[in-house]
Amino acid sequence: MEKFFKLKENKTNVSTEVMAGITTFMTMAYILIVNPSILSNAGMDPGAVFTATALSSAIATATMALYANYPFALAPGMGLNAFFAFSVGLVYGWQTALLAVLVEGVIFILISFLSVREMIFDSIPQNIKYAVSVGIGIFICFVGLQNAGIVVNDDSTLVNLAAKPLSNISIVLTLIGFIGTAVLVVRKVKGALLWGILGTYVLGVICEAIGLYVPNAANGVYSLYPSGIVSLPPSIAGFNIFAAIGSGAFENFNILDFSVIVFAFLFVDIFDTIGTLIGVSTKANMLDKDGKLPRIKQALFADALGTTVGAILGTSTVTTYVESAAGVAEGGRTGLTALVTAGLFIVSLLFFPILSVIPSFATAPALIIVGVFMITNVLNIDFTDFTEAAPAFLAIVIMPLTYSISWGLVFSILSYVIIKFVTGKAKQLNPVIIVIAALFLLKLILG
Repeated sequence: MEKFFKLKENKTNVSTEVMAGITTFMTMAYILIVNPSILSNAGMDPGAVFTATALSSAIATATMALYANYPFALAPGMGLNAFFAFSVGLVYGWQTALLAVLVEGVIFILISFLSVREMIFDSIPQNIKYAVSVGIGIFICFVGLQNAGIVVNDDSTLVNLAAKPLSNISIVLTLIGFIGTAVLVVRKVKGALLWGILGTYVLGVICEAIGLYVPNAANGVYSLYPSGIVSLPPSIAGFNIFAAIGSGAFENFNILDFSVIVFAFLFVDIFDTIGTLIGVSTKANMLDKDGKLPRIKQALFADALGTTVGAILGTSTVTTYVESAAGVAEGGRTGLTALVTAGLFIVSLLFFPILSVIPSFATAPALIIVGVFMITNVLNIDFTDFTEAAPAFLAIVIMPLTYSISWGLVFSILSYVIIKFVTGKAKQLNPVIIVIAALFLLKLILG
């Protein structure tokens, strides 16, 4: 291990790396519960998604460990899974969403050793990048509020607060879970989101035991008692890329719509991955004297491979997790940290009986907290320049209001290019974003 991971050179040791790997896993294990919950909205089986999530996370993280020798962990990305389920899955079917993720992953593998990824990333204005993060954050929070039953449909106003919310035990438990999770975050407890989910679930079990939470399958309220503790993981048959291709779902395939979907996946994944790599590596003092990350191409390849494998197995885009910073803070500096995290994802496959009964009111607090994390980027948006502020604002409001991350991107980038042209600031535009805007305009014209 010393020779392979260069532990002494990175001023670390085996015990430190192992503890860092466990810490990283604890901070991101919530994805094993949340991802199946979100993707099930697109008609996918939660059990199959659970298995695909754990396997793809393990494979991608192990690749990062063994190929790039970095302590970064990967899993299906928050925001990307919401886009997969609600913007693509509900409209075009989960089969189309999986195919788009597979195409994205193959494209990323092909360009991993070139500078195309960085070029696309650099072409998007910084203020829109911040706005996308904010918009996705609000979107995820909105999904959490809906899953908890706090925000409900209203024929007059489209959405409204649930009637007598405090009379609904699920809503009460969600609010308690949110406050409890927020306290854990404030106190910098490792794995705050996971502990928040599990704590809220345990409160639910107690409420069921004393009769406050009453299961009623006819109304979609199920018992919180697990059928067991350990079992073999659920099969992914029927909900992977092979099942998608053989389903006949692509008979009325629209290549233009599909291109916009793939680009949206590409853009958000590029932003998430590169931003996370820069942020975490800066915290770990891994950047060189020029501010660049050595072996970044290997790190990006691990991300691309993870996305491709994830699509084949049956889950949304796999990306580098900012929670890796928790392991770095514990002293993790090499791929041994990531390898430990990957091993724990494999072990987690045995605990589906417990994880499968965790309800939406327990995962909702984590979604709301993730929204809080992501919305902080609004502070970085330059609102003094209206040519920058207006497109950024469109990205923020259109994503949650249309239930679509891709429409937020379309209107934001298109308005950015048009406003810059009309106000005489065309010189601030680059050729790549002009081409992207033209494709988006074509999408709006053709529908």
